[in-house]
Amino acid sequence: MIAARALDGIPEIRAGDDLGALLRGRVADGDVLVVAHKAVSKAEGRVVALAGVVPGERARAIAAEQGRDDARHVQVVLDETAELMRAERGVLICRTRHGFVCANAGVDASNAEPGTLVLLPEDPDASARRLRAALGVRAGVVVADSFGRAWRHGQADVAIGAAGLAPLDDWRGRHDPHGRELKATWIAVADQAAAAADLARTKDSREPAVVVTGLERFVTDGDGPGARALIRPPEEDLFR
Repeated sequence: MIAARALDGIPEIRAGDDLGALLRGRVADGDVLVVAHKAVSKAEGRVVALAGVVPGERARAIAAEQGRDDARHVQVVLDETAELMRAERGVLICRTRHGFVCANAGVDASNAEPGTLVLLPEDPDASARRLRAALGVRAGVVVADSFGRAWRHGQADVAIGAAGLAPLDDWRGRHDPHGRELKATWIAVADQAAAAADLARTKDSREPAVVVTGLERFVTDGDGPGARALIRPPEEDLFR
């Protein structure tokens, strides 16, 4: 049985806070700990104050074209972007330096202090590895964020960082019950753990950490390849 429970009693995270210390003792061997990226980003100081941002010409032009109220916000998005893939209806679809394709390069004002923006962690896989080491148990760790999906409404949490968890379960080459070879079945374990965890909390609950049980078979001794293994390279991107 797979179960997910949000951890209560976690205070508002600020720069320099020790997430590992806050969560140590609440995660057991075989568990998967899913942490909202904003808690990780805040602890790592990945927060930008808009008062110190000076928008450039490109940011001002995009803000005017897209009806964005604050060109400074656009500038922060551009600073986190490796490639601006599309700008339409006020949304910037970006490929981040990490390789993620997402809205606004993951830059977000929700759950942030007024006048600030929260960025994605500099290296989410490294963040997950550090947190796993601090827990002191054989557990998996996932750093999660909400992404939109092509052709579907709504958002779902996905893994942007992972450690101690097999991020993918490859069934290609196996056979179904009728003997047909599976050609494309490649289960995104880390993404589905992130999505399950998101259902165990509400967006306004201030519960950034969720423990998922029942995934012991995917928990690994080593840190593993991380969530980077989930990123489809540009040459395989059929939407470009």
